[in-house]
Parts: sequence; structure tokens; C-alpha cells
Amino acid sequence: MYVPAPPPDPQPHAVMALPFSDFLVAVARPVARLLRLPHLPEHFPTLFYAFLAFTAMHLYISPFFSARIFPISYGKLRTPRAVNQWNIQMVSLLHVFVVLSLAVSCFGSETLEADKLWGWDDRVGTTVAVACGYFLWDTLDAAINFDDLGFLIHGASCFTLYMMTFRPFLGYFAPRFLTWELSTIFLNIHRFLDKTGYTGSKAQWVNGVILLSTFFSVRIVYGWYLTFNFMKALYGARNELSVVYLLCFALGNLTLNSLNIIWFYKMIFAVRKRFDNEARPLRAAAEGASDAASALSATGNAPAA
Repeated sequence: MYVPAPPPDPQPHAVMALPFSDFLVAVARPVARLLRLPHLPEHFPTLFYAFLAFTAMHLYISPFFSARIFPISYGKLRTPRAVNQWNIQMVSLLHVFVVLSLAVSCFGSETLEADKLWGWDDRVGTTVAVACGYFLWDTLDAAINFDDLGFLIHGASCFTLYMMTFRPFLGYFAPRFLTWELSTIFLNIHRFLDKTGYTGSKAQWVNGVILLSTFFSVRIVYGWYLTFNFMKALYGARNELSVVYLLCFALGNLTLNSLNIIWFYKMIFAVRKRFDNEARPLRAAAEGASDAASALSATGNAPAA
């Protein structure tokens, strides 16, 4: 048995009053039974509307306001890929601010503290539903605007892993791993400074220092501390989980933590390059084309769990 499952079809709780909630709950129930995700139906409306909100931001809201607030910078984006990347960053910022506030609200839950693997709190359900709505959008965008197989794998993997929280499973750890996204705020600011003509500016230097400090604090220091407790909890439940299940979560988590270290090294190089005298003549002509920019781009799509 992978996870001790709760009753197969719990009554939905009034988590959020959203339009057509009853209909959406009814739609989600057969899927929840099939996949053994008892807490999914009650939070599916949140997931559905989060997905719609991120899609609307990507396709309509960001293009509309960006063209008016940044007419020069946004207007000079000549390729569909460049325009899409700008709008993706706007969606990423929206997701970070929303999901971080929701994730932090879960930290004081006594039920999660008491049972870190199987415990449940409706606040976790809301948080994970928003995150899954984002990762579903991310997966579809990566599939439609195919640039890199890694981005597609990232989105699909994160969506799958966070969906499993509705069993319930990893309710304590899911919102805490989402705090890794704090560094994404400053990463997106770094990119916008590049695209709005502030490459090498004092503002980018200050943001770069904050970016590296935040990335090191939340993804490496706190990340490895959280991973230690995560591994400890998995080991304590080794008799309740299959070997495959244990290996997938343990190795997957260790891999992501290792990638954070590699990305941190590349980010240091990328930020320093903005202030290297020899690199300055290349900045205006090669937006996003250097290896350093590629490294920064990769970190922005790092999985949160």
C-alpha cells in the first residue's frame, strides 16, 4: 500500500465560494476516485480557476498592460519566442506572490506538524490547487511553444508530484518546498532590467546581490535542511511505502537540490558578467543569448518540490 487513503469520497468543504463549484466538484469526483485523490474534488474549483487566471495573464492581461506600460521595451521584442518569454515572466511573478502567501499560511498547522507525511489541512489544499493550476498552465505552454524538453518535463513532473498531495501525502512539506520560489521574484526582476535597458545598472547590481542571497538562503541552506527532514520522514514510513515510491521521491529531491547548487554557481557567473567591462559591448546586441543568460533562464524554471 502506497498511502493509507482516507474515505474514498469525502463531502466537499466550503473552501472557496467560486462560480460553478458544485459542477466542478462533480466533474472531479470520478477522476479523484480513479487516482485515489480524495481531497481533490473540494479543491478542484480553485485549481481550475487558477489555471484560467494564469492563462489569461499569459495570453491577454500581460500583453495588454505590457504594451502600454513598457511600449518601447515590449515593442522591440521581435520574435514570438521573445514576446512569449516576457509574458511567461509576468505569469511567474503572479504565481510567486500568490502561492508564497498561501504557503506561509500553512506553516502554523498543528495537524501537519503532528503528521508530516499523511496530515491534512484545507489550507494546504488551497495552496497546492493554485500551484497545480500554475504547473498545468506551465506544462501546456511548454508543449505548445516547445523550446526545451526540460521545461516540459519540469512542468509535468511538478504538476504530478503536487497533485499527489491530495491523497493526502506530504502535506507538511509541499508548502515549504514552494518557498523556494522566493528567489524567482528577483530572478524575474533581473530579466526585466535586462530587457528594459538597465543591464549593468546599480539597480541590477543591488537586485543581483539580493537574488544570490535569497537563492542561497531558501534553496540551498533551507533546502538541504528541509530535505534532511523530508528524508527522515520517508525513512520513518519505509514500511508503509514501496521501494519504488521511496526511491522516486528521495532521488528526485536529492537531484533537485544538487541542481540548485549547480545553478547557484552559474548564477554567480551570470550576475558578475553583467558588470564585467569586457562583456559590456556585447550586452545590447545579445539579449538572452549568452551562456550566462541561459543559466539564469534555467533557474527560473527550477521545480519547487
